[in-house]
Amino acid sequence: MTTTPVHHSIDYVELTVTDLDAAKDFYAAAFGWRFVDYGPEYAGIASRLGDGSEVGGLLLASTPRSSGGPLVLLYSDALDATADAITRAGGVVTVPAYPFPGGRRLHFTDPAGNELGVWGA
Repeated sequence: MTTTPVHHSIDYVELTVTDLDAAKDFYAAAFGWRFVDYGPEYAGIASRLGDGSEVGGLLLASTPRSSGGPLVLLYSDALDATADAITRAGGVVTVPAYPFPGGRRLHFTDPAGNELGVWGA
């Protein structure tokens, strides 16, 4: 059974790493995590439920995220409407919606400068 994402809930956490294989080895050894590879630059973190879902991902980059920390991703049933709501509420869409495996995704900052993402099918 695959879990169904819930509109506007925290759905995924993405960690930026500078060595994808070393990160996978670390998290597998330390916590027993398993991964779904999407090529040489990305690995999804498989849910411990064993239902085929993912709870996060490892993104390969030459340096860690400039804002530091993980990227928290929300889910939306209506990504374009969510982008409008972010702007109306005082946030800034910093990366407009773009396609990625599983749907589309955007990034935004809240009024305090925290960067988050939102994805939808």
